[in-house]
Amino acid sequence: MRLVLTGGGTGGHIYPALAIGREAMEREPGTTLLYIGTKRGLESRLVPAQGLRFESVDITGFRRSLSLENVRTIVRFLKAVRRSKQLLREFKPDAVVGTGGYVCGPVVYAASRLGIPTLIHEQNVVPGLTNKFLSRYASAVAVSFADSLPHFAGRPNVKFAGNPVATAVAKADAGQGFASLGLPAGTPFVLAVGGSRGAQAVNDAVLAMLPGLADLEGVHLVFVTGDRYFQDASARLRELPPRLAGRVHALPYVHNMPEVLAASSLVVSRAGASSLAEITSLGVPAILVPSPNVTGNHQQPNAESLAAAGAAEMVLERDLSGERLLALVAAIMRDPARRERMAQASRRLGKPDAATAVYEQLRGIIRQS
Repeated sequence: MRLVLTGGGTGGHIYPALAIGREAMEREPGTTLLYIGTKRGLESRLVPAQGLRFESVDITGFRRSLSLENVRTIVRFLKAVRRSKQLLREFKPDAVVGTGGYVCGPVVYAASRLGIPTLIHEQNVVPGLTNKFLSRYASAVAVSFADSLPHFAGRPNVKFAGNPVATAVAKADAGQGFASLGLPAGTPFVLAVGGSRGAQAVNDAVLAMLPGLADLEGVHLVFVTGDRYFQDASARLRELPPRLAGRVHALPYVHNMPEVLAASSLVVSRAGASSLAEITSLGVPAILVPSPNVTGNHQQPNAESLAAAGAAEMVLERDLSGERLLALVAAIMRDPARRERMAQASRRLGKPDAATAVYEQLRGIIRQS
């Protein structure tokens, strides 16, 4: 297979694309990949590091208000379509996969104009503007949440496939997670993480609830602060009494998140699509604090979807406090039956075979072309 991947800006768009490419290479040895992104996006660093060919186009997003910059964006879009067509004619792909971000617009649109089969993957419950636009041209649409299906009503070949990121973490070894933390296997612990760079609001609530952790006998806390918040958090943690300090494990970043997540009893997390794919693939009960600072507030519908299924509790950031967080953590950790119900609900939402499902959908549109 010759496959073009495109998706950019954030890891939430890039990692699903890479997972789809990895699945294609595993299923069809000899598969050749080309990734098209932007020079400014995170993909310009992540993709070459994976040993994949990377090419770029120049594109920016539309502003949500009338602006002269939107006229410039249209000009950039047309130029990016021309550049994309040149790359596609040279590479001659069997299909093009777009996973969101502005860069997908010109690349997938160009492929559709050239008659190349195209598939777009939507990670969030509420589709982004780019995928809404591209759904009119794509040969197939794959979604991470069943709740997304109504947003693509009337489009051909729409499939609830899950997030391909889930496939990579489905077999994570909890034993390795405990070992990496220096904890005996089976130690009950709450994993608190505000995303790869951390989140001030989540960190503040975790720090405020720490004194109450003393009442949760035997429960540990693994606190992933984010690099930029680690020093401040560490200074606060040094004030804890010794009997509690030994149960709090602060880290700036976790490089083996799937293993640590697999070992955890409960996770406190943002509600980014990739994070939720990992959580549900492993079936971990969650307390979700959706970020209000993302485009379109898309994390809140993501969190609401898990909460409605009984897999998570949701707290909006404006309502978050140490007292509120402690009450939820204590209620869940003191009730093993509730934790198990949440875990089962989470696993029902999880799609550990998501990458395979997207690959098979992709193969289908290639056969039909």
